[in-house]
Amino acid sequence: MTIAVVDVCSGNLRSVEKALAHVGGHPVVTSDPDVIRRADKVVVPGQGAFGEFARGLAERSLEEPLREAIASGKPFLGICLGMQVLFEVSEEQGPVPGLGLLPGQVVRFRPADRALKVPHMGWNQVRRTELGAREPLLRDVPDDAFFYFVHSFYVAPGDRSVVALECDYDVPFAAAVRRDNLFACQFHPEKSQKVGLAILHNFVAV
Repeated sequence: MTIAVVDVCSGNLRSVEKALAHVGGHPVVTSDPDVIRRADKVVVPGQGAFGEFARGLAERSLEEPLREAIASGKPFLGICLGMQVLFEVSEEQGPVPGLGLLPGQVVRFRPADRALKVPHMGWNQVRRTELGAREPLLRDVPDDAFFYFVHSFYVAPGDRSVVALECDYDVPFAAAVRRDNLFACQFHPEKSQKVGLAILHNFVAV
């Protein structure tokens, strides 16, 4: 099964590609809409700024292929900006509209505790919601596992029922969401060692 790793020139692509191959996947890094349409699964990684990422999707005519892939029922994994862009709007470099596939907005951390630096960078513990307790991609991932984060903005979903994992950084925020065939995480599974590889392995296996 081919996994399209969508290239929006945002970095980190090779790490994701290597991690997917390590767990038995057949990833293809691409910005070709037709390759994405033909792929069996789709992964959208992302690093950098939301506005530039959204423009990159538009300039490469990737918005509709991604919407089509999700609507078709293909397994879809969004990572970091690849999660944020699924929502309606981000205040980073904006407001900038996202794909609008999930209700909610992307907002900046504004910690009251000055000891908490922005960006939120490093390992942090997550907790499962009721939805996360049933999540197949979290099989073999311990409850209260630690994942690696690098971000200054976080998703505030308009529908809390899509939240599979939560994390705290001054405020609780969505660390992962699930709706139907779509799973997306704010942390970087490709940088999260054993627990991150477990998620990628489960994604390859679905």
